[in-house]
Amino acid sequence: MAERGRGFPVLVSGWLERHAQTFVASLGRLARAPFGSALTLGVIGIALALPASLQLVVQNARIASGGWQSALDLSVYLQPRLSEQDSAQLAERISARGDVVSARFISAAEGLAEFRRWSGLGPALDALQDNPLPGMIVVRPRVAEGAGEVASVEPLAQSLRQLAGVDQVQLDTDWVRRFAAILDALHHAATLFAGLLGLAVLMIVGNTVRLDIDARRSEIEVVKLVGGSDGFVRRPFLYGGLWYGLGGALVGWLLVEALALSLAGPVARIASAYGSAFALHGLGLRSSLTLLASGAGLGWLGAFVAATRHLRVIEPGHEG
Repeated sequence: MAERGRGFPVLVSGWLERHAQTFVASLGRLARAPFGSALTLGVIGIALALPASLQLVVQNARIASGGWQSALDLSVYLQPRLSEQDSAQLAERISARGDVVSARFISAAEGLAEFRRWSGLGPALDALQDNPLPGMIVVRPRVAEGAGEVASVEPLAQSLRQLAGVDQVQLDTDWVRRFAAILDALHHAATLFAGLLGLAVLMIVGNTVRLDIDARRSEIEVVKLVGGSDGFVRRPFLYGGLWYGLGGALVGWLLVEALALSLAGPVARIASAYGSAFALHGLGLRSSLTLLASGAGLGWLGAFVAATRHLRVIEPGHEG
């Protein structure tokens, strides 16, 4: 029993050692053909960088929009006869609602000062005898993520219109609908491109492995002649496909990050012109790991399919 107990760790250790040797040896085989390997990695990298770049555009567009909550704020304009004290109390009652995150009262004087600061019409406003702006309450609705944001705010707007002292409730949601539709379309397009180009990566790796198998046909026949199984012969090709996929994904990641870095300056200048502090973001840790894992998985799968199919027909003493 003791010998059996010691035998299992030895078997596991031997299995891990053989796989580690094959893992490193397959990388060495790629390094011995640098030009061909670089071409394959470059093609895979470009194929993976295209959908990743499109997804990066969608992510930054969502970040730039700041989410939909601020875009869905309601402007509740109050009747001129309502005093500031009553207006502040009305804002408190609105903020206490369960479907409201916050309600901020802006007096007519504060509204005029803010308009003066941002409009650049100070001299023209000084000529006015009375303040034409009413007091208002900025209401931020409570919206669950993933829900139909715009549709869920409409009942709140209708309810606020019925309150005493409210003159008008403004909610400009058409541009929000359009922008959300554009982002959803881009997201779906990125997903479709990812699927199509993922299939392309499978084909690239599969064809590369097929050519490698043909070049090593004599070696494979000798290994099979001395008792090597298809699984044993297939192992280095699987690790080779893994290296192709992982290396190509790393090239794709570098391309996307280089693109984001090159566009960071122009995007920052555009944002500054609109008074925004937005800065272009890269893929981030989660998206980067997803890209690398996807590349490695596609490379391994492409190698597995190609090696399994082509090794099955190679037997010692048989041609083609």
